[in-house]
Order: sequence, then C-alpha cells, then structure tokens
Amino acid sequence: MPKTSSEPAARNAGTTLHGLTMATRWSVTLGDAPMQASEKASLHAALAACVQQIDAQMSPWKQDSDLSRLNRAAVNAWVDLPAEMLAVLARALEIARQSAGAFDPTVGALVEAWGFGATRNRPDPAAIRAARAVDQAANYACLELDLDAGRARKHAAVSIDLCGIAKGYAVDRMAAVLSRHGVRNALVALDGELRAIGADSDGRPWAVAVESPEPDRRAVHGVVELQDQAIATSGDYRRFWHAGDTRIAHSMDRRKAAPVNNPVASVTVLATECMDADAWATALLVAGPEEGLALARRHRLDALFLIRRDRRWIELGLRRFGPAATASEPA
Repeated sequence: MPKTSSEPAARNAGTTLHGLTMATRWSVTLGDAPMQASEKASLHAALAACVQQIDAQMSPWKQDSDLSRLNRAAVNAWVDLPAEMLAVLARALEIARQSAGAFDPTVGALVEAWGFGATRNRPDPAAIRAARAVDQAANYACLELDLDAGRARKHAAVSIDLCGIAKGYAVDRMAAVLSRHGVRNALVALDGELRAIGADSDGRPWAVAVESPEPDRRAVHGVVELQDQAIATSGDYRRFWHAGDTRIAHSMDRRKAAPVNNPVASVTVLATECMDADAWATALLVAGPEEGLALARRHRLDALFLIRRDRRWIELGLRRFGPAATASEPA
C-alpha cells in the first residue's frame, strides 16, 4: 500500500486494470458497468501507452529520456522538448515561485549526491560538496521555457528532477484517457497519487486511505471520500538512509542544499489536478510546520499535516481536513 491508497477500501471493489511504470505500479478501478473483453484490452493498452510515454519523457533513470537530454545539454543551449514535458515544467516552475522555492525542480544534483538518484545508492560527500557549491538563490529561475517554440534552456548548470510532480501528471493523463474511452466513474492510482472520477460501483464517493507515517509497517491513519478530485501524500518515512541516529530523507530542500529535516512526517493535499496535489504535498513537506501551514492558508489548500512530537502524531488539518488539531499515539 503506498502513502495514499484505495486498497483498504473494500467497498470500491470493481474491475481493475493495472501495470508497471516509473519503478512502481499504476492501477485503475472502474466504477462503470463491466466492459467487454475487447474494450477492456483496448483501454488497458491506451493507459499503458500513456504512462510509458510520460516515463520515456521525464524519467531521471533513463539515459535516453527527454529529461536526461535536457540535463546533459550545455548551459544556454536551447533543447526541443515534447509538449507534455513542457506543461509539467511550466507548472513546476509556477509552484516553485508560489512556494518561495520549497518546491524546486532543480534538485537533481542533490538527489544524486545524497544517494537517491540513478547513479548512487549512498550519500557521496564529494558530490554533496559540489552540489552545495552551486548558487542557491532561486535555482528554479535558471530554467527558461519557450512554450511557443517547444523548447527550454538552462541558464546555470542545474539538474532537473520532476519526481515530485510527474507521477501526479501521469494520473491526470490517465484520467484523460479514461474520458476519451467514455469512462465516467473510476479511481486512478500511481504510487501515492490518486484521482477520483465520478463515483464507485455503489454510486458513492471513492474511499481513499491515508497511510500512517510509520517506517516499519503499513497502517491506515484515516480514510478520505473523494469525487472528481485528486489526492497526493508526501512523507519522509518510506525512502531514507540512516547516518547514525539521523534519518536522511529522500526529499530535498534546495534552499538549504540538504535533505528535508523538520518535524513533518507527511503532508496530504487535495486538488482538482493530481499534478498540483503532488507538487504541493512536496512543497509543504519541505517547508515544514510553520511555513508550510502559512503557505497552505495563503493558497487555500486542503492539506493534512502529520507532525511528530514526543512519540505522538500531531494532526493539523486545513479546509476539507478541518481546522482543529488533534493528537494520536503511534502504535
């Protein structure tokens, strides 16, 4: 079960299509009447092609991806890019500005240096020093897009990483595929990013579980009902290294040139587009409890923060998740 999941919600049971992409699993649970075998096969093929295209464009792990090609390009050299990737880059830069750099797509070198990228599986002190030597001032401003011409260029030696937004975008694109195939009710999932379309097979909102932020077990913290809305969760409890007693999380804070290190265990965000929920969940996790809550209020986000404090989870919810703070004991 990923950080946000439909799996514990038994009432959502229906026809499910699934496959592998981006080193994880995608799934679509259909709430409509059962399809003919040929229709289901056609839909599955279209969904698989959709996510494969996005992976081919935006994967930092594939040397022949469009993202890798942009990262290898010389500073100030224009690089032709597909429209889908340019749309993701444009939204990534917009949320980077709105979050004052808490979300920053130019963290690629830091991700690699700290052992979470394609070339290293442990932190490399020399690479960390090199990544920190790059000017930290608004690195996202070093990327220029020319949407009309379908191209982009870097104004500094930055490395782009879209892992904080590309999966959410893939969910949105799968939702578009479903619409083209006449599907009116479905739950789309890719890792911890989901989008609910219409209602489940019983005509009720889709029940989606939010995971408890515990690194050593899978447990449900709570369930959210969704209809025509997306949800994403970002946390520090699934991908990390231990350095002595210190946990080094995979999410990077470009402003500090270091992994996230604050009391926030996870942040869950609701939005119309899963791409937005994905990026904002990352931004609020990086920003931390005070700055993150201020950002969520400023941008009127539906957000749920789970904060570690004295062996308890402090729950802080805004808008859909409620204004009151509660505490719960981790099991």
